[in-house]
Amino acid sequence: MVNYLKEHRFQYKQKCSASTIFAIAASFLGLIASGCSQQTAINATANSDSSSKTLTTKTTDKNNVIRLGYQKGGIIPIARQRGELERQLATQNIKVEWSGPFDRCATLLNVLNGNRADIGGCGDIPSISGIAAGQPLCIGSVQRPSPDSLGNAILVRGDSPIRKPADLVGKKVAVNQGGAGEYLLLKVLEKENIPSYKVQRVYLSPNDAAPALYQGSVDAWAVWEPYISIAQLEHKARRITTTHPAPTYSIMVVRTDAAKENPVAVKAALTALSEDGEWLNQHTNAASDFLVKELKVSDAVAKQVTKNRGPESYVFPNTGDIAKLQKTADWLLEQKIIPQRVDITTAVCPLETTAAR
Repeated sequence: MVNYLKEHRFQYKQKCSASTIFAIAASFLGLIASGCSQQTAINATANSDSSSKTLTTKTTDKNNVIRLGYQKGGIIPIARQRGELERQLATQNIKVEWSGPFDRCATLLNVLNGNRADIGGCGDIPSISGIAAGQPLCIGSVQRPSPDSLGNAILVRGDSPIRKPADLVGKKVAVNQGGAGEYLLLKVLEKENIPSYKVQRVYLSPNDAAPALYQGSVDAWAVWEPYISIAQLEHKARRITTTHPAPTYSIMVVRTDAAKENPVAVKAALTALSEDGEWLNQHTNAASDFLVKELKVSDAVAKQVTKNRGPESYVFPNTGDIAKLQKTADWLLEQKIIPQRVDITTAVCPLETTAAR
């Protein structure tokens, strides 16, 4: 997969708007470029070669910065700690900036939407929800679902009488609205033939849902790692689900303008993140050590998070991935979780790469 990412290069053709020429005082030359233009604007006394060099430098400086936003416990903060991504991109004259950590995808997507980051790692449900809401985001690369992954779960308190999904009828379950938690709950209820209206959804962020569960304000919590392991090992919470009835994709979400204007840096960052994932798959103890430093959790929690999440393997989406993500998007629309249909084909970043294997 890494070889695949390296072999396919983006071919980017910039679309440039017309330059505007302004004459400034004789002692001072102004230089203005519109849009993505790399043409120079000069006055009658300016040296055209010098002006062109100045503008090209400014444009290159802008396009050689990639900003990575991250949640707790994902591949991006581990890549930040490891440092190989920054070293690799530096050889291509690309500077890396970091933003985070954020407690959930919705917050991270807002950061991307606000032009404060260019790439961030999220689940497919919040990513599709963000795109459906009109956020200028696209799908860069994906990690395919693992049917036996334990990275998502519905949790209850250790002393709770709730033992199985059917016991949730008439109960309150904390979920993140339009995210992985709500999706998990609805899919579990669907599998068990339990009408969704018989279980009350309480929309809370992970930071609010955790104390709500421990203190008894809600009866259960549909959530993901690393919150599962923290709740289990540090607060004696208990799973009532094992594997996910509808395993989800992880997605490297990209700000659409970054994909259009700066595809070389975006491709380089996605490639480097994929290589970090492959390295960590071969060094699981190192992955756990990174989580201990990042999350400030015990070694036991970090090891369980690493085990539950499984391998980190990101690829560019192929036609099969697009079809599966489209099925998920259509289901979200049917459930009225998203306000409009998302065409996954057009939601894939315009990075001019052929499909991954």
